[in-house]
Amino acid sequence: MRENASLRAQELDRNLQAAHRRIDAVREGRRVDLLVISKTYPSADIHILSGLGQQAFGENRDQEGKSKYVECEDLDSISWHMVGQLQSKKLNSVARWADTVETLDRLELIVALDRAAAQANKTLRVLIQVNLDPAEFREGMNRGGVNPEMVPDFVAELEKAPHLTLGGVMGVGPHPQMGADVGAAFGQLAGVAALVQKSNPEATMISAGMSGDLEHAIRAGATQVRLGSAILGERPNVQ
Repeated sequence: MRENASLRAQELDRNLQAAHRRIDAVREGRRVDLLVISKTYPSADIHILSGLGQQAFGENRDQEGKSKYVECEDLDSISWHMVGQLQSKKLNSVARWADTVETLDRLELIVALDRAAAQANKTLRVLIQVNLDPAEFREGMNRGGVNPEMVPDFVAELEKAPHLTLGGVMGVGPHPQMGADVGAAFGQLAGVAALVQKSNPEATMISAGMSGDLEHAIRAGATQVRLGSAILGERPNVQ
């Protein structure tokens, strides 16, 4: 058992260092944070990664995020990000374990999420998820995110929510098979972020880029990339 844990620690260390080399190669002196998407992997991996200096972790399901939050209560310095689609009935739970919600994409959730944060006695950082793939609107896909033109409406509503603080924007790159220009899509996200920052100068976060497109995202201005399999390995199929 100890030997397996040691081998896993070595593997995660190698992967983490490789990810940072990729980030460093394109960030041109800017700070770019790494969010490890830990969904489907055990809290033991989070403990190992925390010991290696990684402090931010993302979960896409409330139940798993809540469980890992409890299992990692001994890790004082780590932060938790909700990166999955928000469900109204789960907001109270999410507000208790998450520090940042990256997937705000419905106006009607703002009041309820603000109320949930108040009940959790905290201020919750939120990112507005922007849809960067016009094909999704045409073809009825559902990766989440709002039309960029709607972002000012979200900004205005968030200004009325005392327990929510606007951290910035988040986006998922378009499907490569759709023939979209990934760099241009992330550039569009950076443009939306700049508009948000005009009225909210502290909302500087641009969460964009995953294992396959992080270089495009960073070149376009991303301040955080979200990596899962590049750090933890290929995930098992989970329904």
